[in-house]
Amino acid sequence: MIDKRLLSKRFSEHAKTYDAYANVQKSMAKQLVDLLPQKNTNHKINILEIGCGTGYLTRLLVKTFPNAAITAVDLAPGMVEVAKGMTDKERVTFLCTDIEEMAHIENYDLIISNATFQWLNDLPATLEKLFTRLTAEGSLIFSTFGIDTFQELHRSYEQAKEKLKLSIDSSPGQMFYNLEELSRICEAAIPYSSAVPIEITKMEKFELEHFQTVREFFTSIKKIGAANSNKENYCQRPSLFRELINIYDKEYRNESGVKATYHGLFFKIEKHDHSEKSGLQARYYT
Repeated sequence: MIDKRLLSKRFSEHAKTYDAYANVQKSMAKQLVDLLPQKNTNHKINILEIGCGTGYLTRLLVKTFPNAAITAVDLAPGMVEVAKGMTDKERVTFLCTDIEEMAHIENYDLIISNATFQWLNDLPATLEKLFTRLTAEGSLIFSTFGIDTFQELHRSYEQAKEKLKLSIDSSPGQMFYNLEELSRICEAAIPYSSAVPIEITKMEKFELEHFQTVREFFTSIKKIGAANSNKENYCQRPSLFRELINIYDKEYRNESGVKATYHGLFFKIEKHDHSEKSGLQARYYT
């Protein structure tokens, strides 16, 4: 379970350094823009963005939809303040709240979220709630991190525990879904009573970042506020940490430095109220 107070505190504290380190998150935001519906971009539509952070995707939405009313939500007050200072506030309404606790949600033509859903404690319930707030031809588009994110860190951690003979059941971060697991959750969130044809587009993409040292990699995580925010503690023995670094540096270094894998999952769920399509359809890309 994610400790939302700790999560909010960490992201707020690092809001001013976030953009300097969030290279993968920016790349994912651009890929979400490529998934946006191209029709009616000049029409007056209602958009909800979940996890706006410093407003990078928000500003892309303002540019893409010049006549849209945008509500941008984030859990961390520090992030919201930075986003407000960099965004056309006349076009955007910013809310500092937890989408899982947000009771009164309007109807939206587009609900979009970048690199945020991995921080939710009840993703299925949240998806179901959001889906019910889509308009007749609305779209829910989001990205999140997949199961192979930071695989080098998790493997090094397990190897270090084994080498030091530590029989502890812990992890240095939360666990993520794979593409098909998340696809099943999305499909289950669609109300059975929905008579509107649904199309799901899903894809995954891997990105690598390289760092001069393992500690530099840890610093990059800290500087965007994405350090471990689980309620459950994980083993932080200095000896384990040193062994983890040694293994990581030895096993996952190449000519570019030590590598860190980001596994991005992308979903686009569309209603087609006036379409001739019927039932649930899915398209898969890699």
